[in-house]
Amino acid sequence: MLSKGEIEQYRRHLNLQGFGETAQQKLKKSSVLMIGAGGLGCPALQYLTAAGVGIIGIVDDDLIDASNLQRQVLFSHEDIGEPKVHIACKKLSRLNPHIQLVAHQERFSIKNAEALLGSYDLIIDGTDNFSSRYLINDACVLFDRPFIHGSINQFDGMVTVFNYLEGPTYRCLFPDCPDPSSVPTCAEAGVLGVLPGIIGCWQALEAVKLLSGIGEVLSGTVLLYNALSQKINRFTLQASPDCRNISSLQSPIESCSTAKATPDQAELIKEISETELKEMMGLNPGLQLLDVREEWERSELKISPSTHLALGELIEMVSLAAPLSFDLERDLVVYCKAGVRSRMACQALQNAGFSKLYNLAHGMDGWCQHYPELSLSD
Repeated sequence: MLSKGEIEQYRRHLNLQGFGETAQQKLKKSSVLMIGAGGLGCPALQYLTAAGVGIIGIVDDDLIDASNLQRQVLFSHEDIGEPKVHIACKKLSRLNPHIQLVAHQERFSIKNAEALLGSYDLIIDGTDNFSSRYLINDACVLFDRPFIHGSINQFDGMVTVFNYLEGPTYRCLFPDCPDPSSVPTCAEAGVLGVLPGIIGCWQALEAVKLLSGIGEVLSGTVLLYNALSQKINRFTLQASPDCRNISSLQSPIESCSTAKATPDQAELIKEISETELKEMMGLNPGLQLLDVREEWERSELKISPSTHLALGELIEMVSLAAPLSFDLERDLVVYCKAGVRSRMACQALQNAGFSKLYNLAHGMDGWCQHYPELSLSD
């Protein structure tokens, strides 16, 4: 039964026609596992906690960084450097002392997937990379758990419910994991801070509906949202029986450095390390070095000497067949923050006729780690 304190906290739910005590009791008896305590996880966790979901587990191995605060509104400056899961549980417990919060300070993986999923009724995907999304999908199919998917990119977001009552799975929408180097992460491409708040709230709404048995769950329907136009599109997704043929979990592709390149790409675009670049800079006086990050990133740190041309500008120039101020006959090394945008730039340059291309595999992050004394600011 609901305690006196719970009755006071959930009074608006209890007075809500079509919800009431029956639905609130279902929430109290339910459990949710939130994978990722970032931009999507923060708003979803806050509303699920306030709504009264009985047990909420949080999986995340990350520490709070200053760059998180633009969108991860559960955290503040005094939390920087602390584990996300512990700070989240601490703050959420103040919001609702009537529920149980469980911190799992670890990365969701093949090793812990069965144990984690087996302890919860519903899974919410708050991750930001394809590798984790496919692992979550396959684990939920294998261990029979529904999950609510949310994803964001720059100004666009998506939300839907997968693996619910024999409904579609993530692989019904995206059958195969793409090359990680083909799509920048939010850290690379950026994201409007308010957007994950909107998508995360929709994820929480779908969770409340599914667990309490009210409304129409977004299973078989994908909702797309654009923040700039406030336009919402919906499309129907059919389940494919073949997408349920999962007998075991496979090791995901974690980064662009482990992705398999085509023979042509392997021949024309070579991945190099920080030490290899430093050696090339010393031995090759004609070496060309291109920075494809944004101007504000370059103003903080850069490799000198190097030329700057942001990825978007480069791709536009290549598409318009505009002349580029680089010598086709000389080696050209491209770098960005972590090796993703630079890989895309190399592919664009390859289409423009360049053949002596090198991608700095770990980007400025790797360079700063190995050669901080050579990382200059404007």
